[in-house]
Formats: sequence, C-alpha cells, structure tokens
Amino acid sequence: MISKINRKAERERRHKRVRTKVSGTASCPRLAVCKTNKNIIAQIIDDEVGNTLVYVSTLDKEIKTKKANKEAAKEVGTLVAKKASEKNIKEVVFDRGGFIYHGVVKELAEAAREAGLEF
Repeated sequence: MISKINRKAERERRHKRVRTKVSGTASCPRLAVCKTNKNIIAQIIDDEVGNTLVYVSTLDKEIKTKKANKEAAKEVGTLVAKKASEKNIKEVVFDRGGFIYHGVVKELAEAAREAGLEF
C-alpha cells in the first residue's frame, strides 16, 4: 500500500534544512515567517542574542484583514518593513520556515521588499 505523506513532518524537515544555512545577526537579522490556517506571523529575530526585534501578525490592531490570505500577507509584509525601518533595520535574511515560496509567503516577501526591506 502507498503510505500517506505527513505534510507537517515534511515541512519541519525543510525548515531544519533551511535553518542550518540561515541565521540572523545584529547587522542582518532573520525575517521568519509562520503561517497557519487562521493567521500569518512575521518576526525579525537576532539569533546571536535570541531576541525578537519586530513582531507582526494578523492579530495586530493595525492589520485590517483578519484571515490568512494574500491580502493579509501584503498588509503584514508592509507593516513588518515599516516597523523594521523605525528600528533602523534595512537588510534581513528571509526564512520561509519550511513553507514553499508560493502564495501567502511570496506575497508577504514581495510586500516587505516593496516597503523597503532588502533580502
């Protein structure tokens, strides 16, 4: 019989592989993306110290779209770039969190680039 693919385990495997190569520093922190069925979360993290510098999700008051769709991803991307520029963060390393660079993750990344983040 053909066994069913465990999608969560596959995503965690991809995430582990990405994290071995991607790490954030004080000069170039990591933009980590997490998506669920209900929310989208983006954080800018300094891995050397272990601090979250910027945190934005669809649960924030500034975000009008309270779903996990492309419109909400655009809002989260622009807001994370805006908050990062307030803290003088211009360049980041993108960590897609094991998610495929498509759909919501792609929209968030492109919106953050358009708003001024470089990666």
